[in-house]
Amino acid sequence: MYSTVVQVLGIVAVLANAVVYGTDACYALITRSVYARLDDATVTASAGWGHYYGDRRMPIIGAGGVITAVLTAVLAAIGGSVGAAVAAGIAVLALVSWLGIYVRVAKPVNTQQTAAAQAGITPSNARALQDKWDSVVNARVALQFVALAGLGAAIALA
Repeated sequence: MYSTVVQVLGIVAVLANAVVYGTDACYALITRSVYARLDDATVTASAGWGHYYGDRRMPIIGAGGVITAVLTAVLAAIGGSVGAAVAAGIAVLALVSWLGIYVRVAKPVNTQQTAAAQAGITPSNARALQDKWDSVVNARVALQFVALAGLGAAIALA
């Protein structure tokens, strides 16, 4: 019984975290290069309004992914599936690390860019703000990749 519940929770965790991974990966692969070719006002407006909507819509998905990953790890451990518990635990560590980077680096930039976009202004440090956000996106993509791989392993091992 634990095995099936662990697998279902793992699948839900994969689906939720895949949304976050896909969002970050799309930015790293495509949008970063687009923003590099745009003027500061356009980047501020695009990123600011993007963060406005993203910071309102993504938290439920992200929180759901973290919560279901934790539940996957806990129930795998309770059910005696050590391999699945370790794999899901690695996923949880990756997700907590991702959250730390988001809270310390990305979220403050999001807040500043959102405020600028809403006010219709271009801050004097617009490019520096975007460069700061860009500086952590590869790490965020890598951590989400580790989380998804860990959850996939947990599903397979449960």
